[in-house]
Amino acid sequence: MNDHTGFNTPDDEGAEDALSEAASIIDGAASVIDANHDGEISADEIATADEAGAFSALDAAQTKAAEHLADLQRLQAEYVNYRKRVDRDRAMASELATARTVEALIPTLDDLAAAREHGDLEDGPFAAIAAKLEAALGQLGWSSFGAVGDAFDPVLHEALLSQPSADVTEPTITTVAQPGHRIGERVLRPARVIVAQPE
Repeated sequence: MNDHTGFNTPDDEGAEDALSEAASIIDGAASVIDANHDGEISADEIATADEAGAFSALDAAQTKAAEHLADLQRLQAEYVNYRKRVDRDRAMASELATARTVEALIPTLDDLAAAREHGDLEDGPFAAIAAKLEAALGQLGWSSFGAVGDAFDPVLHEALLSQPSADVTEPTITTVAQPGHRIGERVLRPARVIVAQPE
């Protein structure tokens, strides 16, 4: 402490030494803390930082991979749908072209059926030509239908005349005026027939 004369007493000198020592301890601790955080990082801190960085990079990579996988799956689904649509459109176009060709040939096929019914195509070159034509159309899916004795089906047959008969138990075809034609399950023209109805 300072007395009224302005000089330090012996107690004041001890206090100053204690303060100096405390200040030097504080300065040393501060320099250690600064050293640890200004480049001299411990091995544990380095390992922890590396592990955190690795996990962060792994999470980012997994997120990116999931996004790419979702994009790929979406593109694959779109491609599969596109191929199905193209195949369906191609099949429909092919069937439509075949149907138009057969429809154009229906009058000729009717003439062949009438000639065969009258016995004009039993043998000879015209019979062979007719058989080849029908075989070629058959490979494209064409077939004719409607025969005497078949049950009448309004989807497949067009009734030109209906007559009562005691010989049948259901509507039955008795005469085929013109056979029906179809491509696969698609009816191009129903068979034109005369039907016997049960009395």
